[in-house]
Amino acid sequence: MFSLVFPGQGSQTVGMARDFYQNFDLVKKLFNQADEILGIKISQTILEGPKEDLDMTENTQPAIFLVGYSIYQVAIKEFNLNLNEATFAAGHSLGEYTALSCLGSLKFSDGLKILKIRGKSMQNSVPAGEGGMIAVIGVTIEELDKIILDNTNNFNCYIANDNTNGQVVVSGKTDQLKKFMDILKENKIKNIKLPVSAPFHCPLMNKASEIMNEEIKKLDIKMPKIKILSNVNAKQVKNVSDLKQLLISQIKSRVRWREIINSIIHYNCNNFIEIGPGKVLSGMIKRLAKNINVNSFNSIEDMRNYKIND
Repeated sequence: MFSLVFPGQGSQTVGMARDFYQNFDLVKKLFNQADEILGIKISQTILEGPKEDLDMTENTQPAIFLVGYSIYQVAIKEFNLNLNEATFAAGHSLGEYTALSCLGSLKFSDGLKILKIRGKSMQNSVPAGEGGMIAVIGVTIEELDKIILDNTNNFNCYIANDNTNGQVVVSGKTDQLKKFMDILKENKIKNIKLPVSAPFHCPLMNKASEIMNEEIKKLDIKMPKIKILSNVNAKQVKNVSDLKQLLISQIKSRVRWREIINSIIHYNCNNFIEIGPGKVLSGMIKRLAKNINVNSFNSIEDMRNYKIND
């Protein structure tokens, strides 16, 4: 048994997927299609930058989607890897959309379009510079929940990503995060300000959620044949109606990644393949349990060296 996982924001780098683009015509074709669908040179932004443009969330989201989808297509069509035989699939935040498109649940063109809208609506929910996110290292989710609850009269911050043991991301307005970081400093808790332009996955994304509510209702989505777990509740999605509602809620809800991976491991599925740029998810997964086998597909060499029955 194996599971597929797809990364979200933070995994992007200028030049990602360049070797795939240079070596496979199907990737060139997908990149060209994406340029036409989006009406922008997203391929140029991915391959050449500048980094500032790639890191704008309305570009980041379709870019990571395009790279992940392209890598998946290479794996199944050029390397004949039977990834469709996976037992489970999950995506971190926008990675859910990549998962759905790769599994035939969401059209490639619709995935690109909806993520462009998602990125723009998330950026516009809070004025630039007025919100952010910080990673908190070395404490449990329970400890962090208590710190936030005990200080509700002092600041309003929200747990955005429960990533792995000892790594939690918190969102909030800039002034509120400053107060929160002061408390962490007093308690000698390590934290890192993340290079993001808005406070994702928290109630400050309500405006974006309202926009996505209208847009997702229009989408033609089918249930994937592979069991997919939602970021919102870390449970298997049962039907299309639930899937759409969970995608709407996801934008302002906590990403329960640690719970998702623990749930998959509970079913004795200990083999994971990360498809997309970087190895962020692989690192998170390895911290959750021993005897876990994680492979990352972000280079041609990764696929050449992989055996599906590892």
